[in-house]
Amino acid sequence: MSRQSISFTEPNNEWLNSLVESKEYSSKSEIINDLIRKARESAKEVEFIRMKLALAEKSGFTNESAAELLAESKRRMNG
Repeated sequence: MSRQSISFTEPNNEWLNSLVESKEYSSKSEIINDLIRKARESAKEVEFIRMKLALAEKSGFTNESAAELLAESKRRMNG
């Protein structure tokens, strides 16, 4: 595992400390890694949605409902 040194603004540091103190996380590193994982997952979903929008724009329409598009997006994110 790579070790880094980073600085936080006071509000961010207080927020991180509160999460550690509440026992929700065991360390600031754990929080930061969790935030990065969530951001990476979100980026995958955004990219999939952009791809679907580009395809839809090229085709001019879609027969899939919003619920079907969301379900497909979630399947691709987990697979």
